[in-house]
Amino acid sequence: MPDQIARVDYYIGAIPNKAGEGARVLKAFREAGLNLTGFFGYKKSARLSEIVIVVDEKTKPAPVARKVGVVLEKGKGFLIEGDDRPGALAEYAEKLAGAGININSLHGLCAGAGRFGALLTVDAADMRKAGKLLGV
Repeated sequence: MPDQIARVDYYIGAIPNKAGEGARVLKAFREAGLNLTGFFGYKKSARLSEIVIVVDEKTKPAPVARKVGVVLEKGKGFLIEGDDRPGALAEYAEKLAGAGININSLHGLCAGAGRFGALLTVDAADMRKAGKLLGV
């Protein structure tokens, strides 16, 4: 089966870099009934961590995040899903590089059962061109 690629909204926010902060935010989303497509969190500095939330077009995480003191900045990217294989992400990176499009971030994970998923982001000015190259 060919890979499936869709445009998605994602949100970035900062939280304190201390034990339990990610759990607190995720709990708020769970209690609000939000089903996240993806969630990444990583240390940004000694005091701050950054979270990246991927959602479908119907899910609005910003109001819930605000209730727990997190301000989210919205972005657009591509969700790539497909059969896991060596070089799957390299194919997309090479295609965009060949067109002069810089990838801002690429988060990919094996999803089990022979599948993978990835969030790929580019500059807003490159979204249309990247979408055409990726077939969406």
